[in-house]
Amino acid sequence: MARALIVGCGCRGRELGRELAEAGFAVRGTTRREAGREAIEAAGFEAAIADPDRPGTILDLVGDVALVIWLLGPVLGEVHGERLESLLARLVDTPVRAFAYEGTGEGAAIVERAGETWRIPVTIIRGEPSAEEILALLG
Repeated sequence: MARALIVGCGCRGRELGRELAEAGFAVRGTTRREAGREAIEAAGFEAAIADPDRPGTILDLVGDVALVIWLLGPVLGEVHGERLESLLARLVDTPVRAFAYEGTGEGAAIVERAGETWRIPVTIIRGEPSAEEILALLG
């Protein structure tokens, strides 16, 4: 069974997680807080405390992940800049086969560049995340 990691697994992430689970994926979701962990687990997914401002905490979770979904569109800061770029460069040496990114501007450009450089399928999520759109990355 393939595993998806949803970075930023709040309400929309849990809804997307349900769609992915229905498609046969094991879902792991991240949050920065204990209350978020409890909500993720209550939805039936594996939960992990991780901070996207610290890429190593995300990398610790991808050893068995095929798909990473970065649902941090409204979050400000380096999670859409240098830290995202650092994470993408290090994902090359992991089992991750596709990356979906919610955001625009610098972050979207970084993700598209990484996709071209390392030939990893990427998508930029515009609007509500859709499992169908994201699963198309995996062929």
